[in-house]
Amino acid sequence: MKTIALTGSIGMGKSTVAAMFAARGIPVFDADAAVRTLQGPGGRLVPAIEQRFPGTTRNGAVDRDALALGVLGKPDELAALEAIVHPAVHHERTRFIVEHGDAAALLFDIPLLFETGGDRVFDTIIVVSAPAEVQRQRVLARPGMTQEKLDHILARQTPDAEKRARATHVIDTSVSLAETERQVDAILSGLGLGSGA
Repeated sequence: MKTIALTGSIGMGKSTVAAMFAARGIPVFDADAAVRTLQGPGGRLVPAIEQRFPGTTRNGAVDRDALALGVLGKPDELAALEAIVHPAVHHERTRFIVEHGDAAALLFDIPLLFETGGDRVFDTIIVVSAPAEVQRQRVLARPGMTQEKLDHILARQTPDAEKRARATHVIDTSVSLAETERQVDAILSGLGLGSGA
């Protein structure tokens, strides 16, 4: 089984590219989706987060905006949150691997791959990238996003140029969707997976 990590900074088109791999038969583990489930209504991390960050949950789920306010720009608080979240995500990832044990390849969509040192355990690393101005336009078009929030997020992320330098493959998403799909197919072909597993 080949293990593929997919990463990229905010607004680079990672979710779109992950969906292209899924459409070609590659099972995808979405770390962000796992976090949303763990912190969502009835999620198993909700009590621990409320205990450590009082007032950040509402109706049995984490209030992501309130939690963000509690950790943004506060390294110690962020580290405390990560100490709760990262082990739980690792557990979910292990369960995903077991569930898909017969797949030819698995793709792991991990936004903070390099930041958490997770890049060392994968066979192939794909970085999704686009020019900085394209990234900025995409992110600032999101509801509730501000330049200040974007700056905080980018400050926590490994610079795009460094990610590209450390990647096995780079997918440029500033092109058409059809061209992006051609890049995905070329990578799968190079991995001996044809156009799907």
